Amino acid sequence: MNPPSRILVYGVHGSGKSTLAHLLAQRLGLPWYPVDDLLWEPRWVEVPVAVQRSRIEAICRRERWILDGAYHGWRDVPLARADLVIGLDYPRGLSFRWLLRRTMNRLSTGEIICNGNRESLSSVLSWDSVLRWHLTEYGKERRRMRAWHQDSSGPPVLLFDTPQALERWLAGLPR
Repeated sequence: MNPPSRILVYGVHGSGKSTLAHLLAQRLGLPWYPVDDLLWEPRWVEVPVAVQRSRIEAICRRERWILDGAYHGWRDVPLARADLVIGLDYPRGLSFRWLLRRTMNRLSTGEIICNGNRESLSSVLSWDSVLRWHLTEYGKERRRMRAWHQDSSGPPVLLFDTPQALERWLAGLPR
């Protein structure tokens, strides 16, 4: 079996999508396109959805790619072209702890993320906080991944419900 060349990594906020996409890019020699870099301009200005869609379409026309997320307005684009979807279907407590730890670390270090942006106390406490997104979107994201997994008309979907299950799968990949 040929290894996949177009991979969508999907999961709730904080589940490790970007970390996994980066690892897969290294292991499989595929280009990784961090979705947040395509969606956010400096000062946390969101790119209009039509522009997001155009950017994602351009990437998905290529023969080789990894995306670390899929959002409203263009989720259908990578799903139509992916060879494989990897769903990180971890328990809420685990992914929220990871997200909270990452967020607190970014706050304390001032780490620069997507296009020069940084997390700030005001962003973490805002209505658009990534922590709030996790809490409100968790169930929807899990249902979506599970529906894709059951849908034989779409790309194959590997669901991982524990980091250990993912590690076992990764151990079988080329190094």
